[in-house]
Amino acid sequence: MTGPGEPLLSVAEMGAADRAAMAAGISGVALMEAAGRAVAVAAARLVPAGPVVVLCGPGNNGGDGYVAARWLARTGRTVRVAHLGDPGRLPPDARHHAERWPGARAAMTADCVDGAALAVDAIFGAGLSRPVDGVAADVLARAAGFGIPILAVDVPSGVDGDTGEVRGRAVPAAATVTFFRRKPGHLLAPGRMLCGRLTVADIGIPVGVLEEISPQARANGPDLWRRHWRRRGPEDHKYRFGHAVVVGGGRLTGAARLAAGAAARAGAGLVTVTAPAAALAAYAAQPAALLLAAEEETASLLADPRRNAWLLGPGGGAGPALTSAVRRVLAGDRAVVLDADALTSFAGRPAGLFAAIRGPAILTPHEGEFARLFALEGDRLTRARHAAALAGAVVVLKGTDTVVAAPDGRVAVNANAPPWLATAGTGDVLAGLAVGLLAQGMPAFEAAAMAVWLHGAAAARCGEGLIADDLASAVPGVLATL
Repeated sequence: MTGPGEPLLSVAEMGAADRAAMAAGISGVALMEAAGRAVAVAAARLVPAGPVVVLCGPGNNGGDGYVAARWLARTGRTVRVAHLGDPGRLPPDARHHAERWPGARAAMTADCVDGAALAVDAIFGAGLSRPVDGVAADVLARAAGFGIPILAVDVPSGVDGDTGEVRGRAVPAAATVTFFRRKPGHLLAPGRMLCGRLTVADIGIPVGVLEEISPQARANGPDLWRRHWRRRGPEDHKYRFGHAVVVGGGRLTGAARLAAGAAARAGAGLVTVTAPAAALAAYAAQPAALLLAAEEETASLLADPRRNAWLLGPGGGAGPALTSAVRRVLAGDRAVVLDADALTSFAGRPAGLFAAIRGPAILTPHEGEFARLFALEGDRLTRARHAAALAGAVVVLKGTDTVVAAPDGRVAVNANAPPWLATAGTGDVLAGLAVGLLAQGMPAFEAAAMAVWLHGAAAARCGEGLIADDLASAVPGVLATL
């Protein structure tokens, strides 16, 4: 089974989908015809009039371009085709369509876009095998420099479909047309910012092929986790929605207060903040719904199984005291969220932390904290997956394209976070949302993914100029839309 949520297909998985469709009786020529026609429709919508130059590469992406050129010419548009490489050496399906192109074509040069109202980038697709440079890079840069809108086929040339990374050079497209399903590179930065408006075209691949492929990457959204989230009913009471505990520090109290408020807004039935006794007055300031306990009471809190989800790290102060607290809570087999200082406390010696994780756990590092905890290289998707497997925990690798990875290989890519989330304290709110959802009994992967999505949706609702204090109060409005 493919599981819930919108699948994101890797380049290899998309190739498998094509092959499965052909095995079911749909020819590669027909798939390419449908793809090119979808590109032509998108081109007409993007720029309804004026001359078009179609830039055709040496692979199947170029074949899509030849089909698009033919359909655009049929509508009466002036269409020029510029090719990279020898059209006679195209793959068979692409060569078939190149031979059906009735117009003239010329070798690609940097100035071939001059005078065009639209440039169709069908040079390189998602399965890029080498960095984009030379005339391909020059012609796209020239189009961008002249302000000519670019319609990308599959992905903008230079963007890796699996990682979103730029190989060589890439320029922003005004719009992108991809086929059947999105790829991770459409959501991961910087690819997401280069795609422009993205359209996913149906080209006739049967949906059933997804059962054969079983992709594990998903786009983060309500369809991924909604069935694990339970709204309150008329017979419910607070004890059915868990009791979250936020372990706060004695000096920087704001972080834990932000997290605790978010946990309550996420729906935890009760939320307790435990902190040094001398700091409790600061925690009592707001919000009034929070319960308070001195850190000396931690042992008795852990002895109560009703306090079922714990958050450590925000404002906790990295060091031996927090390390000890993390170990003590993990030994209690509670659901746990570890953030900020709780992660930094294990920098350079993560094995002890990973060995101590027994129950559901979510780690929420940003790139710096991730690097201090995991000695991993590669793209974000690969690193997050490997980290989750190493830790035996769900890893939330934070960023504009936050990745949520589970130890079993599942991964979700988030794309709803607005840039104004980049301000102090918003990560503490995210951690609080996660522990609030864990307290309600959601599985760790789904709780983490929902928290990340709520975080982005609440920020979008707040708008530019938000501060972290605004986020939790926006959450009820977002939940209402679910």
